[in-house]
Amino acid sequence: MFGLALLFFVVALIAGAFGFFGLAGMAAVIAQWVFFIALALAVVSAIFQALRGDPPV
Repeated sequence: MFGLALLFFVVALIAGAFGFFGLAGMAAVIAQWVFFIALALAVVSAIFQALRGDPPV
């Protein structure tokens, strides 16, 4: 589960770089949406991991 949170965080960082620094050109709006969705999924995954209490594998 922590691996998924980390994956979503990395996707959010990449999408943020494309969207917020203008590297995507016309697709900046889509990149910003992907950033916020991936960031939200990373937060939700991290919360569920903390609530489960299982050690990360």
